[in-house]
Amino acid sequence: MTRIIALSGSLRSGSWNTRLARALAERAPGDCEVEVVTPAGIPLYDGDLESKEGIPSAVEALKDRIASADGLVLVTPEYNQGVPGVMKNTIDWLSRPPADISRVFGGRPVALCGATPGGAGTRSAQHALLPTLRALGAQVWPGKTLYLSRAAKVFDDQGAVIDEDIDKGLVDFIEGFHRFAAGE
Repeated sequence: MTRIIALSGSLRSGSWNTRLARALAERAPGDCEVEVVTPAGIPLYDGDLESKEGIPSAVEALKDRIASADGLVLVTPEYNQGVPGVMKNTIDWLSRPPADISRVFGGRPVALCGATPGGAGTRSAQHALLPTLRALGAQVWPGKTLYLSRAAKVFDDQGAVIDEDIDKGLVDFIEGFHRFAAGE
């Protein structure tokens, strides 16, 4: 069984990216489990907080989940043609202390995708994450891209995918990343 963590980079309850992460989980092959997580409970990174109190328990729990998984999908929104602070903050906490970088990111298969209500998708945010992921030693999947635009026309009110072409693209994406994460 291949285990993948899908980390939505949004805290919003109706997040398009959390819906996208759930849609990927629902379309995973039978020998693949996708766990959807969000940055809920992770504070803003503060070196003083880290020095005084150590790594917050929400961060430790997420690091443990990722470290025990075969792959990580970062499902990022795009704000002002960049990575949202919530996503970058989460990655920064996951890289603390520096001794944990290899446990969490080193050689870990990582895929990027994202959803937005706008027309341009999340291309800029995904590309902006690449230098950070390389610096952390992640193995970024060179497979399919998924820049989901006009998300309000893709999902219904309950979060179900209503666009058949998008649905097929989601299946192709998660099946391809599953194979990559499984080392096939």
